[in-house]
Amino acid sequence: MAISTTATFESTFSIDEVIEDAYERCGQQNVSGYQLKAARRSLNILFQEWGNRGIHYWEIGNTNLDLVEGQAEYIFYRSSDDGTSATTSPTNGLYGFSDITEASFRQNYSTPTASTDQSDLPLTKVDRSTYAAFSNKAVKGTPSQYWVQRFIDKTTMTIYPTPDSTAASNYINLYYVSRVKDAGAYTNVGDVPYRFVPAMVAGLAFYLAQKWALDRVQQLKLFYEDELLRALQEDGSPSSTYISPKTYYPGT
Repeated sequence: MAISTTATFESTFSIDEVIEDAYERCGQQNVSGYQLKAARRSLNILFQEWGNRGIHYWEIGNTNLDLVEGQAEYIFYRSSDDGTSATTSPTNGLYGFSDITEASFRQNYSTPTASTDQSDLPLTKVDRSTYAAFSNKAVKGTPSQYWVQRFIDKTTMTIYPTPDSTAASNYINLYYVSRVKDAGAYTNVGDVPYRFVPAMVAGLAFYLAQKWALDRVQQLKLFYEDELLRALQEDGSPSSTYISPKTYYPGT
């Protein structure tokens, strides 16, 4: 008996098939027209709801932020529709930022293979109150802290101190979280890894049941939460854990 030699299901499982499978879980078949449109809308809402479920590690990216002497704020727009003119283009031409998780001031950077003397200085992420307490926000120097604001249409990164003439020739290396991409055309595939395909289908079935199969809502909700929990627990790349016994000296 032959065994398949491929593992590409998630890259061929198109949006229309996701919708079809979700409707079948609701007890409906041969859907078309408005039901397809409504399902794609619900799928996009589901992807946005995942933004409230913690960090999705497949959406984390890494980039080097070009610094400008004396410039404190750097803007990343939600999409290309929010900033396309010369005066509102996003920092580094990047869109879709949701948040910034880590950042460091990178010195002596040219290319990853040529920078044998490259060094990174970790930056501390501060909140609004801390940044507001800085007495001179325009002071120049080597950046050591940053503050992130998350708006409807953009995410901004404010650096303190602002880059001086030396810092401006270097970079901020940062790890950022992007949004899960929209479903788009019915022939697209979902912007999810294979581990989240079951959760995507189960979640869409739960959303559709609220419109077309009210008698199955509670059951499909339990299936969805169970599938999503397992996917979230498997996501990421865990590091090693070390446990050291505590030395105890009883009193004499």
